[in-house]
Amino acid sequence: MSDSFSPETIGLIGVGLIGTALIERLQTAGFRVLMWDRDAARRTGAAALGAEVAANAAAVAAQCRRVILSLPDSNIVSSVMSEMENALRAKTIVVDTSTGEPADAVRFSKSLGQRGATYLDATISGSSEQLRRGEALCMVGGDAEAFARCADVWNALGSQTMHVGASGTGAQLKLVTNLVLGLNRAALAEGLVLAEVMRLDPALTLRVLQASAAYSRIMDTKGPKMIGGDFAPVARLSQHLKDVRLMLQAAGEGNVALPLSEAHRQILEQAEAAGWGDLDNSAIIKVLQKSS
Repeated sequence: MSDSFSPETIGLIGVGLIGTALIERLQTAGFRVLMWDRDAARRTGAAALGAEVAANAAAVAAQCRRVILSLPDSNIVSSVMSEMENALRAKTIVVDTSTGEPADAVRFSKSLGQRGATYLDATISGSSEQLRRGEALCMVGGDAEAFARCADVWNALGSQTMHVGASGTGAQLKLVTNLVLGLNRAALAEGLVLAEVMRLDPALTLRVLQASAAYSRIMDTKGPKMIGGDFAPVARLSQHLKDVRLMLQAAGEGNVALPLSEAHRQILEQAEAAGWGDLDNSAIIKVLQKSS
């Protein structure tokens, strides 16, 4: 490794819900974090957590041998990549935790490879709170050697990390896991609404569901939020709608129908149209309660 890099400093670009949890995990593990976000309020919040604030994305890339991206979508990742392009050095590893299009992950990998850098699509299954508690799953696509060189980063996340194949496979598996996760969440919301119209006790209903063969871990994290009407965002509803659209796009390209996900998309779009897109994705229950 070049002496110009500081192995104790991890770069981070994007400080939303996941990015903030990443700062906390990395600092707990003893890393320094040099971050950048276009939003001034988020930069201030990250600084309050102890992260150092860079001048821009290029400055992060110039000073860190490993840079984590935590961004909303592939378009923004592409924009940040362009900003970092001239500052990236050989052997830099870019770890992208954003949920984007798998084809873009392959494109980013090829582009960085031409500069001697490495791109890993390291998507996260789990909310920001689950990541903060070390309970999320990280699915990493890309070069196996670069994956091994980031073992200390994966350990810092405190979660299970799996190398799942070539570039793009991390992004693909994120869509698959989010499809099942999102439908579990929607099914839970629908079940709780049915219990509500039958005048069953919501808390008792949730306990029965958790003890039954219908159980899914989503009940533990989203059930109390749905029952209590606490929709403070841990994972935003609009972000999941973006993921569902990517799932449907991928299915369409493979000439496969996803009827349950299509219905899910329509419900999420109703929620967004009602102004609930920035709420937690458990707010999907509000659409079903309104319709009932």
